[in-house]
Amino acid sequence: MNVIQERLEMLRNLMRERKIDAYLLPTSDFHESEYVGKHFKTRTFITGFTGSAGTAVITLHEACLWVDGRYFVQGAKELKGTSVTMMKMGQDGVPTIEEYLDKKIPEGGCLGFDGRVVNAAVGVGLEDLLEDKKVRFACGEDLVGMIWKERPPLSAEPAWVLTEQYAGQGAQEKIRQVQDAMKQAHATIHVLTSLDDIAWLLNIRGNDTQYNPVVLSYAVISLNKVSLFVNRDVLKGAAYPYMDLEKGLSTKEYLERIGVEILPYERIYEVVAGFRNEKVLLEKGRVNYSIYRLLDHSNKVIDRMNPTAFMKAVKNEAEIENEKRAHIKDGVAVTKFIYWLKKNIGKIPIDELSASEHLEKLRMEQDGFIEMSFETISAYGAHAAMCHYSATKESNAPLEPRGLYLIDSGGQYYEGTTDITRTVVLGPLTDEEREHFTLVLVSMLRLGAVKFLHGCRGLSIDYVAREPLWSRGLNYDHGTGHGVSYLASCHERPNGIRYKTAPERQDNAVLEPGMITSDEPGIYIEGSHGIRTENLTLCVKDERNEYGQFLKLEFLTYAPIDLDGVVKEMMTERDVELLNTYHRQVYEKLEGYLTEEEREWFKEATRAI
Repeated sequence: MNVIQERLEMLRNLMRERKIDAYLLPTSDFHESEYVGKHFKTRTFITGFTGSAGTAVITLHEACLWVDGRYFVQGAKELKGTSVTMMKMGQDGVPTIEEYLDKKIPEGGCLGFDGRVVNAAVGVGLEDLLEDKKVRFACGEDLVGMIWKERPPLSAEPAWVLTEQYAGQGAQEKIRQVQDAMKQAHATIHVLTSLDDIAWLLNIRGNDTQYNPVVLSYAVISLNKVSLFVNRDVLKGAAYPYMDLEKGLSTKEYLERIGVEILPYERIYEVVAGFRNEKVLLEKGRVNYSIYRLLDHSNKVIDRMNPTAFMKAVKNEAEIENEKRAHIKDGVAVTKFIYWLKKNIGKIPIDELSASEHLEKLRMEQDGFIEMSFETISAYGAHAAMCHYSATKESNAPLEPRGLYLIDSGGQYYEGTTDITRTVVLGPLTDEEREHFTLVLVSMLRLGAVKFLHGCRGLSIDYVAREPLWSRGLNYDHGTGHGVSYLASCHERPNGIRYKTAPERQDNAVLEPGMITSDEPGIYIEGSHGIRTENLTLCVKDERNEYGQFLKLEFLTYAPIDLDGVVKEMMTERDVELLNTYHRQVYEKLEGYLTEEEREWFKEATRAI
């Protein structure tokens, strides 16, 4: 019996003792974070699948794992030799998780899960789904944790404070804004558990989840008090370890200074259970099911998006200026990387993983760099046709002096968060590859130059990017743009750009000045190539007249676009002007940070066409 089968049998023994018919294991932590720490990888422990997304359901006789198209190949390899069945989401004949549970759990049966890692919206949805069958829920125990003897502990990295030099606004002022929003919603208590929202509200950062510098914590905000539930040990260190500022001040003292009550991390459940006759503002999709179900019936729940989501999406002047600095640093790293790649391809061994590592090294050389902002997509040739491909030791492909290489990556700096994609020409291309490269470039440039009236949403302007592709019967199956935070989550709501609504993504807000949104069209030809060109944009005011306030987008990202893939004849005069103007700005902003040899190449790489 292999180790996965042993673990499944141990889990099933616990299920039998509790009369549980099915046990649900999502990829999540207690806070609905995009990336989860090692402590929370229960799904990986029980199935052996290491992908960053996927949901397992274990019954007494079956074990199934739902994954999307990004992970079909990886899943097949990692599940081989186990009794876990891969369920390819979206494929014909494959049931959804809900359909599977409805079919497999008998009348009067029991569904189990750790209520802390399932959000309230999902939990309530499962209640509604299984209500007619009178299914019982067992959500108070972490069964996998009971058999995981060498489980990594909860992360407890030092928390630190982001000064107003970077944040642009003090935490006390932000707290007052949230309390004002609570009053408008007629709420007396606000339960806030999403880590990026708490980080923004209190101007604290940490290292408790990969790629997102946040602190494992919960917050409860009343109209006159803020309580932070956190491991006290993480607050002992210096508040400003990156600055020569109040060296003796700890993060704990900073929080006390701004009036925040500090309570143990696990006490959130006791405190919420004690609420009586409160009007509780929370977001079911971001609060875990255990917290939600602890609310006494005397309380009224006001379910709406956390007010902080809108507030932090609109960057203030200091954040905007800092983001511009961060993107110069990031552009320097990416430009040096493209130079290195073009110079060395075919001369030294380079593969997807070593290329990714080299770019990370170049970012680490930039002052103020903290960590990467998401898992790098480093994809050569046909691998790039999988738009969320992640190179592994098993899939790692050598780069050859032909075709296209796509790299999508970003960094976290004290000055902000970056996200950029460039597709690099490594050698001879087919006519189709050159055509597709040019179409994606034109799409990106045209969206970046769009002008629109205030009141527009991403739905209103997405067509600008897709029209060059749609006119040729082409498309890409992802959004054109997502919001980006300031030194927190690289993928931020509520702003986004897509041609059809995706309610679960909550990214269809009216575009406001100060919002940062990506501009990233692409083309993906299975088995052949993938192309994406991505810049981050800042929404700013344009003219105001009798029709209202016009807005436009400004590029934050500055790095060359590979002219070796461009077919000028496919571009309009305006397209050519947009490209030449952009490359002139790229050269002006970055040339002073390059060596003489790099600058000589750079001048040619950004030449007017």
